Amino acid sequence: MPPRVRFAPSPTGYLHVGGARTALFNWLYARRHGGTFLLRIEDTDVERSSADMVTGILDGLRWLGLTWDEGPEVGGPHAPYFQAQRLDTYRAAARRLVDTGHAYACFCSAERLRQERERAEQRGEAWQYDRTCLSLSADRVRELEAAGTPRAIRFKVPAGSTAFDDAVHGRIEFDGANIEDFVILRSDDYPTYHLSVVVDDAEMGITDVIRGDDHISNTPKHVLLFQALGAPVPRFAHVPLILGSDKKRLSKRHGATSVTEYQRQGYLPEAMVNFLALLGWSPGDDRELMTTTELIGSFSLDGISGGNAVFNTEKLDWMNGQYIARMPIADLSAILRPMFDEAGLGGQALVQDIATFHRLLELLRPRAKRLTDFVEQARPLVVDAVGYEPEAVAKHLSSPELAGHVAALVDGLSQTTPFDEAQVEAAVRNTATARGIKAGALIHATRVAVTGRTMSPGLFELLAWLGPERTRARLTRLLEFLATRVPPG
Repeated sequence: MPPRVRFAPSPTGYLHVGGARTALFNWLYARRHGGTFLLRIEDTDVERSSADMVTGILDGLRWLGLTWDEGPEVGGPHAPYFQAQRLDTYRAAARRLVDTGHAYACFCSAERLRQERERAEQRGEAWQYDRTCLSLSADRVRELEAAGTPRAIRFKVPAGSTAFDDAVHGRIEFDGANIEDFVILRSDDYPTYHLSVVVDDAEMGITDVIRGDDHISNTPKHVLLFQALGAPVPRFAHVPLILGSDKKRLSKRHGATSVTEYQRQGYLPEAMVNFLALLGWSPGDDRELMTTTELIGSFSLDGISGGNAVFNTEKLDWMNGQYIARMPIADLSAILRPMFDEAGLGGQALVQDIATFHRLLELLRPRAKRLTDFVEQARPLVVDAVGYEPEAVAKHLSSPELAGHVAALVDGLSQTTPFDEAQVEAAVRNTATARGIKAGALIHATRVAVTGRTMSPGLFELLAWLGPERTRARLTRLLEFLATRVPPG
């Protein structure tokens, strides 16, 4: 039977890295085995859920290429796929559990439960609900309900142990004595996570539950609920958590956590998918760069590590750079042109000409780790007026003889033909020799003239790309700048 897996985020925030990795593992597993990937929105937390967050989650999944077979906007045989639209189903399941003796009404007030918890803490004991309401007679329950007394529904945890075979961690067993009778329906008649997730997984035919390690402690409760509802218990696979560089759980203090933030920061979706797949999973060899097709063909639950994974931004930058380096120039240009437009650079002549723009991207590509690097590095190259960074001025424009050297270079370049990389390099080096200075000094000063910075693509390639007129204009402007700084004589 082909597997049916699901990703069930809560729209109380955007799609974060941990959720995206969980969704990816489910998606890869479904695609690998010809199964179904289902998307379900767990929006029963009405106060914190929002339609904007739902949109953000859907957009994040689409950007990663994780299309779903059933769920919001695509429908399916188990609609609706929003839990807020399935409340009657959960309430009916809670009543059924009460009728079969697997659950009972609890009329204990929040104040009484708080006091009991505090007393236990003062005694240094772990607190569990004491089953006060389990002993209520049927008549007493009816009286309390008739009087409108607020009540929750608790699941009656049976004696003995509950065990399950985890596809990542092996057999895991919990002693029922350490599991309290947990609430499945709150006093406001809204289901808790435990009830809604199990009812949905049962009704939607989920065969494999792939989720984070932080859910392991919930799983015995879910196993008990599946059994009480007479539903097959799915196979569980709990994947390692994602940690920051300090080995603490990934959070905003480590930088971006939302998938859409990484999109805005200039990462390619293919690189992000590749990187996320290798956070806690291995293909069994030393491959690091894998296409989505290769990931699907290699993915198995056996390859998931039991240890936590560390999110290494430097590794992500390297991987993204590799994908940028391998991208056909036409595809790279199509992605970057809107970014240049947004940055106000799309109208520049050097950007509008397709061949010139492509050559610029080739010049910048070796140093680019993110798509945003292209815009940042290209800005001083495509605008007419270059601003000089103070650091560059102090480091490379301080020599009082520099103006004479630059003027000589202008003369040398004016006689350079063809104005290509080799001839430009020869002109620069010959000028330096004739002036009795190291070529490096003239190269650095020229780089500041044309870019305003201390770092750039290869200078000779850059001058050839700019062409003789733009190169001369930038060097002439440098001479004007030097004239304002160094008094004549």
